[in-house]
Order: sequence, then structure tokens, then C-alpha cells
Amino acid sequence: MKSYTTRAVAFVASAALLALTACSAGSSTSGGSSTGADQSLSLGLVAEPASLDFTTTDGAAIPQVLLGNVYESLVKQDESGKIVPSLAKSWTVSPDRKIYTFDLVDNAKFTNDKPFTAADAVFSINRVKTAWTTSLKSAMDVVADAKALSPTQLQVTLAKPSNGWLFRMTTRIGAMFSETGVAALATAPIGTGPYKFSKWNRGDSIVLQRNDGYWGTKPHFQQITLKYFKDPTALNNALLTGTINVITTVQAPEALTQFTSNAKYQVIEGTTNGEVLLSFNNSKPVFRDIRTRQAIRQAIDHKALLDTCFAGRGKLIGSMVPPTDPWYEDLTTVAPYDVAKAKALLQASGAAGATLRLRLPTLPYATSCGQVVKSQLEQVGLKVQSDQLEFPAAWLTTVFKSADYDMSIIAHVEPRDLGAVFSPTYYTRYNDPQLQQYLAAADAGDEAAQLDNMKKAGRRLSEQAAGDWLFLLPNLIVADKNLTGLPQNAITENFDLSRLARS
Repeated sequence: MKSYTTRAVAFVASAALLALTACSAGSSTSGGSSTGADQSLSLGLVAEPASLDFTTTDGAAIPQVLLGNVYESLVKQDESGKIVPSLAKSWTVSPDRKIYTFDLVDNAKFTNDKPFTAADAVFSINRVKTAWTTSLKSAMDVVADAKALSPTQLQVTLAKPSNGWLFRMTTRIGAMFSETGVAALATAPIGTGPYKFSKWNRGDSIVLQRNDGYWGTKPHFQQITLKYFKDPTALNNALLTGTINVITTVQAPEALTQFTSNAKYQVIEGTTNGEVLLSFNNSKPVFRDIRTRQAIRQAIDHKALLDTCFAGRGKLIGSMVPPTDPWYEDLTTVAPYDVAKAKALLQASGAAGATLRLRLPTLPYATSCGQVVKSQLEQVGLKVQSDQLEFPAAWLTTVFKSADYDMSIIAHVEPRDLGAVFSPTYYTRYNDPQLQQYLAAADAGDEAAQLDNMKKAGRRLSEQAAGDWLFLLPNLIVADKNLTGLPQNAITENFDLSRLARS
């Protein structure tokens, strides 16, 4: 039987997160130099969530803020991507890889003053299967049974071995809820984390307060305000004028020089696993012919696109696997830029001259990259009608839920989301039995089988042109010199507010 503690962990895991934009503001001075500033930190985000309930609302904006800060999970990822203890201080796995036994911390409490016990963990796991409505809930289908062996010991039995289940427990589906604390998840979340929810000023900000009854290490800042910006220029100006202290999702990379040349700031450039996807609605007749999909991929000059719409920052990848995943392969040569080949493929498929609707979320990278995509596709004979949908609400309703689109552009930031994104029930409406076979074999097999089959799955997506991967978002952060705890790489689904402090 394998055992896992703080010194021995299961396996290296990689996750995706489109990083937050962070900033701190003092009560009376700019730059956060006063005592009041150390008590209060203000973080600027790009997209405000439509709800605070990630059990019924899709999208990365909610776990980005709440996971790990308000809600905690049994296990989490450390900075290297390893699965490490959280509310579970250790765990064992049976030889057949189906029974997980977790030993829980005995001093955690929810912010409604109820103790966290194994019964809450059972409730939370079962609730994913019975009450959640989001697309990610299927990751819990493999659980056959969850039961409390004692207040501090939980046993979970899987229907079959799964390489992915414990990793998924580090994401939002692993969040632990109080049975008495789920009545108002959309507006008043209750968790065990280092911060507790205070208020939500819709259209402006979400405020969190330090949880002084937290069972673990207390965070540095007393109050966190998560403030939302739609305009990247306004965000940059806020930092330059001292109103905020960190920009964690730089939306206008071409403007970085104004910060790199200023000794007041630190600039961090790392990676994420946020794949910027030109998605195809594969239920539409025009996309059922692989030649049309391949033509679109080969009509796009990805290097020129990256240079134009994101100042050359980021990485070209060629499929739905980022370099931080163990099964990454550089697949950028599968569909090289070739205008003549793209035109020939469109003629062969009968799609030459077709009109496609490109429906874009109101996110800076999608807007700027959408213009390049439209121009390049029109150069090979397609007609592209482009419009914008307010993000997240209108885009989620129109594109994500209703699939009322032909193409769209969005950064997919959920961890290891290849199988979730390219499925018949997801907004891509992609149905490929061979891909599903690779994914099933990867989940059930040993480590070598997982690696081999996940590589096959990534290559299959690219060769079948299930979508077009424009580039991988970089983790671009600009901050005051003395702010610490900012991540070099954004490889988890959440942004850990508890790590932020001042040197």
C-alpha cells in the first residue's frame, strides 16, 4: 500500500490558470508603503465572475479567486506542481489503486464556526455527483463510494483505477463544503480557507477578510479587495500612478517597456498552461470535413499572430498540451503556415467562399487576436463575420452553453483539460471515438501507459485539426519591488493570496 505525506507525494501534476492581476492600495499613501497598506491589498482582475458558485457556473474566474483562499481541498499542488497535503495531512492508496484513505487535520473550521470533519468531505464529494451542474463534474463519476471511517478519516472507493482522480481533487471539484454552508453559494461562500468572504460590489469588486480563526499559517494581509478592470490601459495607468501595486495578468504586453525601465517595479515572466484556442463548432456541417479544419489551421501564420496581438510573448504549442504537462510534445509543425495549401484544401472540401461567424469574448487578447485571425482567413477566401460578446455572462450563455457560433477565441485555463474541452457535450461538440479510447487508456493504465496515451491524444487532436491553438499565454506580472509571494509560473487553477507579503 502506498502512503503519502508532506514528504512523500503521489506524482507531479500540472494545472492551468489564467493568472489574476494583483494590486495593493494603502489607506493614505500610494505604493503601499504605510502600515495601512500592509493591512489591505487590492487585486485587479480582468473578468468579473457572473456568480460566486462554481458548482453551477462554469468559467475560471470563480476558482481563480475562491479556491485555496476561501475554499480548501483535501490535497493541493505546490509550486512545482506536486500533489501535497492540505485538509488531508496524509493518505494511502490500496494496491489495486481503487481505495484512497485520507487522514484529515483535526483543527480546521468553516467560517460559519462549524468544524471540518470527514462527514463534510463525504458530503462534498457526493454533492459533485448529485448537485453540481457544470461541465467538470464528470471527473467525480469514477467515485463508487465515500464514507467517514471516523471524524478525521475518510475512505473513497473508485469504481476503477484512475490516474486523474486525485489530481482533479486539487481543482475546484475537490473543494470542501459545510453541509450547513451551501444555501447561498452564489453570493456568500463559506469555507475553511485563510480568507473569508466579506462582500461583493457587483461590477466593481469582491472583498475578502483574513480568517483569524484559520487552522494553518495566517496570511500577511488583513483585507483583500479583488477589483475588476476591463481596459488594460486603465490597469497599466493605475500602477504607474501608484493606485495599485501589482499587475498580474498583463493584458497589453507591448506596454511592458514602461515598467522594465523603471526601478520601482519588478517584472516577472513565466509560463501558464492557458491555451489560447481558436475553437471550431464541430457540430456545424462546414467543420465536419477535416480538410476545412486543416485549411483554417494552415491559413494562420502563428508567429505573425503572436507578434501582432501579444507582442511576441507566449509560446507556440500546436495542440492542447502545455510544456508543464509530462506528455508535452512540440506539435507546431503538424499544420505549418501555407496559404496555397489552405486554399487548395478549401476548394477540395467545398468550403471556399464560406461565411463563418467568429464570436469573441470581450477580453483584450481575444479582441486583438481575433482581428488577425479574421484578416488571415479572409486572405485564403473565407468570409468572416466577427462580433463581440460580453464576458463572462453573454459569452458563456451564447457560445459555451448554446453553441451559437462557428468559431471563437478563448484561453482554456482549467488543468489538464484536453479531454474535457474536446468532447461531444462541450461547446466544441467534438466527437472522436479514437481520442476517447486514448484518454480512457491513459487514465486506467500505469505511468508509462498514461504518458504514451496522452501523447497520442495530443497528437490526434492536432492531426485531426479539432481546433487551432494560437499560442500559450505567458504569466506576465508587474509589481512593486517589495511585494513577495508572486508566482513565477501560473500552473494552478487558483491564485494563492495567502503567500503575498512585503519584504
